Amino acid sequence: MAAASAAAGPWVRRAGAQGAPVKIGLVLPYTGVYAVLGESITQAMELVFARENWTVAGRKIEMIKEDDEMKPPVGIRKTEKLIDSDKVDILTGPVHSGILMGMRDKVHNSKTILIVSNAGADAISRERCSRWIFRTSFSNWQPCQPMGGWVAKNVSKEVFQIAPNYQAGKDMMAAFRETFVPAGGKVVAEDYPKLGETDYAPYLTKIKQSGAKAVFAFFSGSDAVNFVKQYDQFGLKQSIKLTGAGFLTEPDVLPAQGSSALGVVTGHFYTPLLDNPTNQRFVKEFRDKFGGKMPDGFACQGYDTAEVIVRALKAVNGNTQDKDKLVEVIAKLEFDSPRGRFRFDQKTHNVIQPFIYVREVKEVAGGINNVPIDKVADVKDPGTGCTLPA
Repeated sequence: MAAASAAAGPWVRRAGAQGAPVKIGLVLPYTGVYAVLGESITQAMELVFARENWTVAGRKIEMIKEDDEMKPPVGIRKTEKLIDSDKVDILTGPVHSGILMGMRDKVHNSKTILIVSNAGADAISRERCSRWIFRTSFSNWQPCQPMGGWVAKNVSKEVFQIAPNYQAGKDMMAAFRETFVPAGGKVVAEDYPKLGETDYAPYLTKIKQSGAKAVFAFFSGSDAVNFVKQYDQFGLKQSIKLTGAGFLTEPDVLPAQGSSALGVVTGHFYTPLLDNPTNQRFVKEFRDKFGGKMPDGFACQGYDTAEVIVRALKAVNGNTQDKDKLVEVIAKLEFDSPRGRFRFDQKTHNVIQPFIYVREVKEVAGGINNVPIDKVADVKDPGTGCTLPA
């Protein structure tokens, strides 16, 4: 009997683990300047899991939410808690690029699968990539690099750049310059206010005095609301064209920006106006579930993150213990997303954007929204990947 019990032991333990809930740890902002982003990502994940009745491959889905407060030390501490104490099977988040960079080594060294559902730090698709990290959102380079050449050709060759003073802001401004300068563009000046700035008057004064004919900006959340409204109130909108990364006018901020956002041109992989069956279903279900709220790009990222998790779990029949197999399966996933055909770059584990849309804020049925006016196909981060060592 003892021998039989010993022989059965490992199988019994394995079966028990497989019957336990799949724990998904979320490191996202639920307070502060980017709280609306964390909320959108979470809501869309909940929408997908609810479709599955919160059970995939015979295992319950359990979400453990941690507020990173948009502070790297807090985000790193919460990551350690989720990995070491909660023993999560899969991590997702964060929003802040600095938090992602701080999480990277803990995730990599513990061989925890992280599906990045927002933060775009370019290095994660390049010199700091890891076999355990996938990104369903974007690299900071992706929405901005195609916009440089487009702005130079269609708007102005004299631009003032402005973004918050952290990793994402610097990455996005650099990506824009990659195609703007070779197209004959000149960056007249650039400025980097602190994240969470509420008074942009000093920066708007510099823009007005710079002689620039256009602005390329990255702001998100309440920063985007404040910047766009103050830009209009300052009287710059009529004389200096406002362009930027798509986060500047996402549906999470458009209602608060109102008519101040009209005419703003941005680059992004998503708009709720995309005419494909998956997106039409997503927009309807999301609005029905969340009181008429319009899904934004952050919600699209949450949707794709949850789809990746659901599809991967089904493919491995719920076995989250064979991490190498799970990584292999995730890397090869392809499916129809609200943004188009979703797939990962095998070298970098970064999403290949089906399109980056050039969008203009216009009045449409049901209010104001981002209307596609041009697009660039198959935008892949230029990272050459890494050896992805264990």
